[in-house]
Amino acid sequence: MLEGLFDLRPLPLILISILLLVFLIQVIYYWIIFRKLGWYRQTTASIKQDGVSIVICAHNEYHNLKENLPLILEQNYPEFEVLVVNHASDDETSFLLADLEARYHHLKTIEIREDLNFFSGKKFPLSIGIKSARYNIIMLTDADCKPASREWIAHFQSQYTGNTEIVLGYGAYNRSKGFLNKLIRFDTVHIAMQYMSFALSGIPYMGVGRNLSYKKELFYRNNGFISHYRIRSGDDDLFINRVAGKDNTSVMVEPGSYTCSDPKRSFEKWFTQKKRHISTFRHYRFRHKFLLGTYSLSLWLFYIFLGLVLSLNFMVISALGIFMIRLVTQYIIWNRILRRLGEKDLLPFVLFYEIFLLFLNSGIMISNTFHTPKRWK
Repeated sequence: MLEGLFDLRPLPLILISILLLVFLIQVIYYWIIFRKLGWYRQTTASIKQDGVSIVICAHNEYHNLKENLPLILEQNYPEFEVLVVNHASDDETSFLLADLEARYHHLKTIEIREDLNFFSGKKFPLSIGIKSARYNIIMLTDADCKPASREWIAHFQSQYTGNTEIVLGYGAYNRSKGFLNKLIRFDTVHIAMQYMSFALSGIPYMGVGRNLSYKKELFYRNNGFISHYRIRSGDDDLFINRVAGKDNTSVMVEPGSYTCSDPKRSFEKWFTQKKRHISTFRHYRFRHKFLLGTYSLSLWLFYIFLGLVLSLNFMVISALGIFMIRLVTQYIIWNRILRRLGEKDLLPFVLFYEIFLLFLNSGIMISNTFHTPKRWK
């Protein structure tokens, strides 16, 4: 009598049980962790306006600096400096910076004439910039990024109160037509959803160098990048992974606090960039690798066992019901997060891009076992 609804043989029961288990894991991640970003209410924690040092590393960034640096220099904030570390550029960057220094008294240029290899990648010029900073509060961004508003500094500084030593921000990419643009922006939101939600859950594990702030004394107290200086990437996520904790980390998600930049325009260049970013994952703390790995593995297993159940015609109604509940949960949470981060046009494509990136990221992790990019720029 129940044969039409349930197949009581061992194999289908095992398959549907595993599907149900990984479904529950996914729902827990969405409703317990990722929900925190979607429903987060930003508070202004401090009304003080302490001095801020903005550090930007540049290598052959003449055009980006010409367009974006004035927007940073003209922030609506009473006390700040901008330090640009010109790292072995052979374009017109030096002349541009000299001209801007004559116009803006709070711009300071640090010239590194030779590509020295005390650290791998970007860590050496960034260390020089941080150590040269006048103020304790450091803000980091890239030469190709522009702040979303003239209140960018003020938004970040407002979070420095009590034990706060780190403020994590969102680095957006500009919107344009085409599949690649949407894919990159979705990937960026997906990463932000994870690191911001985990931070709001008291488990911070990374930040992005396009929009990140921490205290200079924190950098000194933890010997900067010394613990991972041989690793080519990780000037942002590995440092935060090592020094961030429940009590010293805050998240800033006000729209005026974002930075914006143009994404890669070719799949090959973006693939190389992602390879560099993903290469640092194996150096994370164990509990962070476990939590992130469990999320990714449960997603893989969900689609694998959903496919097995459906292809073998086992308990199809139950399997489709599980899929629909997860889909509704996913879209509810993603809708909140995408609207908060100003990326709501991506909502119709959430399921497709999730599956696409699941395969892509797995391929990148396999690729990284054979080759990892050697330069930061």
